[in-house]
Amino acid sequence: MSFPLIFERSRKGRRGLKLVKAVPKAEDLIPKEHLREVPPRLPEVDELTLVRHYTGLSRRQVGVDTTFYPLGSCTMKYNPKLHEEAARLFADLHPYQDPRTAQGALRLMWELGEYLKALTGMDAITLEPAAGAHGELTGILIIRAYHEDRGEGRTRRVVLVPDSAHGSNPATASMAGYQVREIPSGPEGEVDLEALKRELGPHVAALMLTNPNTLGLFERRILEISRLCKEAGVQLYYDGANLNAIMGWARPGDMGFDVVHLNLHKTFTVPHGGGGPGSGPVGVKAHLAPYLPVPLVERGEEGFYLDFDRPKSIGRVRSFYGNFLALVRAWAYIRTLGLEGLKKAAALAVLNARYLKELLKEKGYRVPYDGPSMHEFVAQPPQGFRALDLAKGLLELGFHPPTVYFPLIVKEALMVEPTETEAKETLEAFAEAMGALLKKPKEWLENAPYSTPVRRLDELRANRSPKLTYFDE
Repeated sequence: MSFPLIFERSRKGRRGLKLVKAVPKAEDLIPKEHLREVPPRLPEVDELTLVRHYTGLSRRQVGVDTTFYPLGSCTMKYNPKLHEEAARLFADLHPYQDPRTAQGALRLMWELGEYLKALTGMDAITLEPAAGAHGELTGILIIRAYHEDRGEGRTRRVVLVPDSAHGSNPATASMAGYQVREIPSGPEGEVDLEALKRELGPHVAALMLTNPNTLGLFERRILEISRLCKEAGVQLYYDGANLNAIMGWARPGDMGFDVVHLNLHKTFTVPHGGGGPGSGPVGVKAHLAPYLPVPLVERGEEGFYLDFDRPKSIGRVRSFYGNFLALVRAWAYIRTLGLEGLKKAAALAVLNARYLKELLKEKGYRVPYDGPSMHEFVAQPPQGFRALDLAKGLLELGFHPPTVYFPLIVKEALMVEPTETEAKETLEAFAEAMGALLKKPKEWLENAPYSTPVRRLDELRANRSPKLTYFDE
């Protein structure tokens, strides 16, 4: 059954509330040139229609609260409801409130920063970036400011990224004005050390790495990579998307990384996407601390305060002080589990991934880089099967599919990350569904799904000619 848009439910004159006349009037507060000449085109519906519409939409959505969500490199772990209650305690706090009257909030931010520094081995941190890619951009801008301050900004114009990197890595470097050069993976799925040696030099600003990488493998030569970078004056950047695998067990700072961004909406149970917003704090070693965004939360003799007096700072990267309620959720997660709990979560994430990998291999799937997996792995279907068809078939069987066609170095890639919050029975049920798909007729797979609200879209048209508004103009 088709589901009408809210504009299609609209009927002229219907209302769900009655607005009182504003005192003072809008025209008394807003300059004339900024006032609308015509009312906004909003749907006109009564309250019951509105409630039924959005309740209906919620029933058509898929999320971690409703199904297994094994998106590789996304860490779609369960978001505890306790954290939502903690966030609600601060819901009425205004960002312009006098810091002297918001000491509890500032203390929470300061404590979270200290926890994250301890977990990553960094010396200073900002909580301001609003997402992972935003954190990446902040980190690369910090590195750029550092090189410029040393008089090397014009010579160090290259950022190196592995061929298995998240797409946001080269995009971030390019956005910051750098040339991007790709480092190939070796036969075991780790960075090709000899290729890296050939690329390092006084023209390179940074090397961006994910560890474990997107194949789910730990870069075992990371200390050698770090040494080579330091000898060449290259800053080593840690993409924290996969920190969930090593949380509490190993620290990027101890591996030699100079900058790290974290995804609180992955590792620290802050909701993703529409349940967000996200948060991408950035930690740095001491030599990069002067360039962090302003303001930083500091503790002084009279309490906690916002430090704007940072002359070498790259400036603000977001309004106010980051997505504060996301920070509250992450703080609650760390305080609830403690260090031992965080370590157990990471260990279970690795255990679940390794168990599921073996189950899928028994069903006929290949793992081309079959080293000791960490929190995720990349599988391939047998010859003749397409990853896209299997993903669509999973929807019909009631499971959200894994990430497909990434990383790009694996053909027909199925990137699976079960996280630590899933039970053994769930993993086994998913593996059974994956096995069942290989027994389906080719025609069934090519036309799946059948019972979802939306079946197969014209993905090329959706990307090239998206229609983003209800109105044609």
